[in-house]
Amino acid sequence: MISISSNFDSGNIRVISASDAGNIQLEIRNDTQADYFQWFYYRVSGANSTDLKMKITNAGQASYPEGWENYQARASYDKINWFLVPTQFDGNILTIEHQPELNNIFYAYFAPYSYEQHLELIHNLQFSPLCTIETLGKTIEGREIDFVKIGEDADDQKKIWIIARQHPGESMVSWFMEGFINRLVDIDDPVSRSLLNKAVVYSVPFINPDGAIAGNLRANAAGINLNREWGTPDPEKAPEAFHILKKMEETGVDLNLDIHGDEGLPYNFVSSIEGIPSFDTRLKSLLDNFKKNWLLISPDFQVEQGYPINEPGTANLNICSKAIGEKFKCLSMTIEMPFKDNDNLPDPVFGWSPERSVKLGESLVDVIYRIVDDL
Repeated sequence: MISISSNFDSGNIRVISASDAGNIQLEIRNDTQADYFQWFYYRVSGANSTDLKMKITNAGQASYPEGWENYQARASYDKINWFLVPTQFDGNILTIEHQPELNNIFYAYFAPYSYEQHLELIHNLQFSPLCTIETLGKTIEGREIDFVKIGEDADDQKKIWIIARQHPGESMVSWFMEGFINRLVDIDDPVSRSLLNKAVVYSVPFINPDGAIAGNLRANAAGINLNREWGTPDPEKAPEAFHILKKMEETGVDLNLDIHGDEGLPYNFVSSIEGIPSFDTRLKSLLDNFKKNWLLISPDFQVEQGYPINEPGTANLNICSKAIGEKFKCLSMTIEMPFKDNDNLPDPVFGWSPERSVKLGESLVDVIYRIVDDL
């Protein structure tokens, strides 16, 4: 007998009917106190050698229905190795077809990165002499907002901020952060060591654990999209943004990078601050140099595809990268990765994967090192 459940960290699915393996009916439930939905993650038991046809019946009403076009769901037997499974979208229903080789299997929108994995990363980092771990405050549900300082504060050190997982369903960003941070604390890496001679890195690698544990796409436990709260964040409804911004005001910011995933575009790209009032020739030169260097370092990065560039003075100053760029007159960007694949370098077995997210995160160390003197 087939059983389907999502009662675990980051799980999200509602079972309408599972009596017929060839016509399983499912729904994605809404984010906590919000109308967003797209993230799914569930376990199927008792399915060995069974032809499964699983239909997510409300996919057409999801937050980003264009995200289902040319999309393939992920599956894993061990939650470590995630592979693509045949997926079709007809404009209304997302259908996943697969015959598991074992009795128990997980299916997900993207390879999950749990809060427990985050805690493991944080607690391992405290053994590094380069790291200082602090708690900036508490989330809505009382979880710590973990803050990592890498390197030493000094007046002549550049202040680099890298934050991630404002949107809890964008799990690839946690893999990216793991790659970036682990390379940065590698004392045998000459680029990392040289960068930390010039800069101190401040990071909040998992901003929204409440939303992630709940299986949300975009919202925190109060139903708030944190990436629209950076103008004047509410300490009651958006404490995550409030406490991070307070810390930024204490340290200063010379470079801010906010890491995200995009549902629709099958590319890695950046969205920057061309539309903020303070955008000038200095910031344009920094932005151009950043992109030029990442293009040279990683073929997984590109600049042809991305969001429309804001006209001068039209940027939404409640969005993190725009708000921080304007407040601190610094280079500030949103980095986006795909849920689908990188169409410039596609992988028919794994798509855009945790492993490639890690590699892209590692490559960012080289990029920052090349521009740090100009920040």
